Amino acid sequence: MANEMTVIQDLHGRVHDYLRISITENCNLRCKYCMPAEGINLTPKSHIMTADEIETIAKIFVGLGVKKIRLTGGEPLVRKDAKDIILRLGKLGVSLHITSNGVLVDEYIETFKTAGINTINISLDTLQKEKYNIITRRDTFDAVWNNIDLLVKNDFKVNINVVLMKDFNESEIVDFVNLTRSSPIQVRFIEFMPFNGNQWDKSKLVTYVDILSQIQTHFADHQVIRTIDKPNDTSKNHKIDTFLGSFSVISSVTNPFCDSCNRIRLTADGKLKNCLFSNTEDSLLDALRNGQDLLPIIHKNITSKFKVRGGMEEDAEFQDPLRYSENRSMIKIGG
Repeated sequence: MANEMTVIQDLHGRVHDYLRISITENCNLRCKYCMPAEGINLTPKSHIMTADEIETIAKIFVGLGVKKIRLTGGEPLVRKDAKDIILRLGKLGVSLHITSNGVLVDEYIETFKTAGINTINISLDTLQKEKYNIITRRDTFDAVWNNIDLLVKNDFKVNINVVLMKDFNESEIVDFVNLTRSSPIQVRFIEFMPFNGNQWDKSKLVTYVDILSQIQTHFADHQVIRTIDKPNDTSKNHKIDTFLGSFSVISSVTNPFCDSCNRIRLTADGKLKNCLFSNTEDSLLDALRNGQDLLPIIHKNITSKFKVRGGMEEDAEFQDPLRYSENRSMIKIGG
């Protein structure tokens, strides 16, 4: 029975103990792979989860065995009550994480420490200021770079997320790897994924094989070390021998990691998504405001989860714009 759930498990035996919560659709950048050039129609504020509602729903998931929560957006730190939300969730006894574009993190260092956040993902797709301005449509590169340095100096574990796109930033792969020479950061290369409005096509894809090939051309074979992946890890982890940091590849397109998926996504408007690529959603927020029991809705949502990428098992399906355009844009999902 749904109301007897003790863990969140789908029909393929995958236990879901990692909840990603988007707390806003707003962002202070306009990254091309995330948001359409014309922007998006934001959900009215009255339909966005309040801090109380986020905390209430998060507690329900923690009661069902969720051990890790990640806050996303949009850009989560642009929300006016972000500090309050972070501090509340920091008291739930889970591993709390956040993904940010890095522009505002200097204002939240003490909040992160108080909430027990030790690991922060920063999105940065180029090390060249002019390219950064092009991809984000904003001029905040210096702020982000300074804030990455600030996080490292404050002993945070920093992951730099790099979405690779052919003819844009694939020539910087080795430059990013070299960042890990004397800094304990992890660079995470992410294959460009198709979403509504981001003008995806396969010709822009820089694959896992492409990435490793470029790295292995620059470094000797014995220098490139394949390290052990953690359980449920989305990334294939590597490091360069003698380098302080590491790098990894998230190959959602060419080599998906669906077999070990343990992720649940809650959008800013309170919709539950059981897969990043799924176009079906269930509203927990509506149910909460109507006084309904959320457990049957959670059970229904997770047990309807497809084995692979929202049901798109074949490469042709995954590339079909009629399929991926039915999904939200990345900024409305929360990543």
